[in-house]
Amino acid sequence: MANEAEAPAEEGKKKGGGMVPLIGALVVLTLVGGGGGWFLGGMIASKVKPPEPAKAEAKAEAGGEGKKEEGKKPEEGLAKIATEANGIVQLEPITTNLAYPSENWIKLDVALMFNGPPDPKLAGDIHQDIMGYLRTVSLQQISGPRGFEYLRDDIQERVDLRSEGRVSKVMFRTFVVE
Repeated sequence: MANEAEAPAEEGKKKGGGMVPLIGALVVLTLVGGGGGWFLGGMIASKVKPPEPAKAEAKAEAGGEGKKEEGKKPEEGLAKIATEANGIVQLEPITTNLAYPSENWIKLDVALMFNGPPDPKLAGDIHQDIMGYLRTVSLQQISGPRGFEYLRDDIQERVDLRSEGRVSKVMFRTFVVE
């Protein structure tokens, strides 16, 4: 009977002692994980290069090249992406109604990439041709991703025919159907 009295006392000690090692293990794992993250972050951050605008400003100040004029903002001196100097012409937004249902409208912004110098007259003709084509399209024809792909291919084909190969690419900037 003496053994029976000692057995319940030992079981009580074993149940209470399990929580301390669990908390200790969690603390150790948290410290190991945090230290490993700090170490890897330091390795990755050392490979990041400083931004280029800081270098460009330092060169401009040292060489005197590209000095800022008084009252001129730094953004005004940067070239736009879609410029005639790059061979890209941004067309005016095309907004027209669809053929069916006629109460639905479509808005399309496109840019043309020319092979060689851009031709503003040709760009205007292409703009009108795209608008005329969009008036013949129904909502069912342009529904979904496949419909958009067909529309893009049709417009590219029309531009190729109109420009006789002088326009290499039609870039869609905005496509909205209301």
